[in-house]
Amino acid sequence: MANSTQTPVQPPVAAKKPHSFTHHGLTVSDDYAWLRDPGYPTVTDKDVLAHLEAENAWFEARMEPHKPLVDTLFKEMRARIKEADKSVPQKDGDYLYWIEFEDGAEYKKWWRKPVAGGADQLILDEVALAEGKRYFRLGALSVSADGKLLAYAIDDNGSERFTARIKDLTTGELLPDEIPGTLSALVWVANDKGLVYSLANENWRTDNARLHWLGQPLDSDVELYHEDDEGFRVGSSLSANEKWLIVSASDHETSEVRLIPAHDPLAAPILVRPREKGVEYDVDERDDVLYVHANDTHENFRLATAPLAAPGEWSTVIEGSDAFYLTGFDLFADFYVIEGRKTLGAGAGLDQIELRHYDDPAYVQPIVFPEASYSAGLADNPEWAVDRLRLSYESMVSPATVYDYHLADRRLETLKVQEIPSGYDASLYRTERLEITARGSTAIPVSVVMRRDRPAGGPLYLYGYGAYGISIDPGFSTARLSLVDRGFAYAIAHIRGGDDLGRAWYKAGKLDRRTNTFNDFVDVARDLIARGHTEAGKIAISGGSAGGELMGAVINSDPHLFGAVAAHVPFVDVLATMLDETLPLTPGEWPEWGNPIEDQAAFELIRSYSPYDQVSAQAYPPLLVTAGLNDPRVTYWEPAKWVAKLRELKTDANELLLKTNMGAGHGGKSGRFESLRETAEEFAFILWQLGVKA
Repeated sequence: MANSTQTPVQPPVAAKKPHSFTHHGLTVSDDYAWLRDPGYPTVTDKDVLAHLEAENAWFEARMEPHKPLVDTLFKEMRARIKEADKSVPQKDGDYLYWIEFEDGAEYKKWWRKPVAGGADQLILDEVALAEGKRYFRLGALSVSADGKLLAYAIDDNGSERFTARIKDLTTGELLPDEIPGTLSALVWVANDKGLVYSLANENWRTDNARLHWLGQPLDSDVELYHEDDEGFRVGSSLSANEKWLIVSASDHETSEVRLIPAHDPLAAPILVRPREKGVEYDVDERDDVLYVHANDTHENFRLATAPLAAPGEWSTVIEGSDAFYLTGFDLFADFYVIEGRKTLGAGAGLDQIELRHYDDPAYVQPIVFPEASYSAGLADNPEWAVDRLRLSYESMVSPATVYDYHLADRRLETLKVQEIPSGYDASLYRTERLEITARGSTAIPVSVVMRRDRPAGGPLYLYGYGAYGISIDPGFSTARLSLVDRGFAYAIAHIRGGDDLGRAWYKAGKLDRRTNTFNDFVDVARDLIARGHTEAGKIAISGGSAGGELMGAVINSDPHLFGAVAAHVPFVDVLATMLDETLPLTPGEWPEWGNPIEDQAAFELIRSYSPYDQVSAQAYPPLLVTAGLNDPRVTYWEPAKWVAKLRELKTDANELLLKTNMGAGHGGKSGRFESLRETAEEFAFILWQLGVKA
């Protein structure tokens, strides 16, 4: 095996150690199962670490000649970022709050100043907190209602187990209270005397809501709620009027909500409605009336109300519809806002924001945006009584914009447009929204951006995800310009499995219809070739996590279409992971993928598409794979096993590189520039493999 102190001359070859498992009378061999350290989440096995380091050394050796290109791309990307930048201040009570980056800083600083006048106050310094750490991530952050205390949580190894601390904003000192192992919001209750949080259990599952009294030892904390279903996760928040603590338990298809008076968190919880398999709902409250967003009568959700005294008696305010997917709502003192997407006709898949009146169900005030394709939504609106709304907006050609929408005159006021210091001329680019017919006559939306002077048939970068009902919006990216300015078209395939066109779109890509997601992506690639946008072998594809599963599936089925592949923390060992209920996510994932432990049909279906299980002796396109040693979502051994099996079976001489971040987790390296360098590495790999002049 290669020594990491020497330059390797050939890729590492993982040892094969016979191993198998049997379910439903079916036996599966897995010769690379040894790459899972038996002590995980602690990884100390010398053979495992030596193999990962050897793969990293091979990655470095192969990328070494292209480091000048990586540096060039990184400098381009960094030059498009305004290094000394800050957000638009937003009022919350007696203060205006904002965040700020300084020149060269990887992390931000959190500021405020009194509305009545006074000096700026630095309330949290991420730069100082991250100093000397290989990894740093700020999780929850919450200022107490009286503005005197700040609760925050940090993760310094990528494990997503955060340590919560409390800072006295009047003195700048940290209180002795320290809560390790959190994985949740931090919610102030009981007139700022208590803090509600959730701990990650030994399997990295949040099955609890706990109350910490300031100044008291942790062993006196009170468990307000415990969830017994291993597949459910618990989260807490405040109602918009801050009167109620909302404790929610949910998996990927069912939810249940309890309300507790925020001033008296030890009071008996009010159960809104008992869980019913397949019914998801969330709630808020105004004037003793609950507003309920639920999919009990229509898969695209309705909005209902219920008296607080009878919280399970729901009366429809906005009917569910095949034509509109109601994704959420926000209550304010004098009006409420609904968000969603059209699912049919012109503008299908694009964000919609509408204002509604409490006393006039027929009143609808849509907010109209200037482009035919865009991404928009409510931004931070912390106050209850407002006369304007903070909005975010962008498109594939329009940089991120912050608006205030003035309710009285229905006017959008531009507060900030993302500045690109190295220059950006939107008129040089064009975007379009295509409809591509996949097998089964399903029309798949595809968002594309390219330079107006791009010749037909050039290289194309195709991105996809297609899982968990997560939509991929047609937003703006400065990093993307490094490909687009080199002649690439950049396309997003809004494939089934996401909820881009509503809940039915999501359901059509999960469980026994999972393969629709992969077929959609392949059919989009084929049609983009047929339309003359590109050619077979000139398509670079990219996806991460469940999108990495997509990458693995499509290169098993149609490897000839693609000229370069980037699979980030890819979920590729689907069968083994879904069979292991000790892993953090597995029980909660069964509603998404199926339970192969109990269901033989699910076992056979998952095995039929699981990328690791379906690697075969064929030619594969060039492949860059990333992993995180501390990743609790997609464990490091999934990509490591996949690459080992590909090295064994593939019949080509194309590049196959694995880079494991030894001090990071699911999101890769932290910091705005360190993570940007990893994007530069991906793009350099793509340009190298497609032979595009840099």
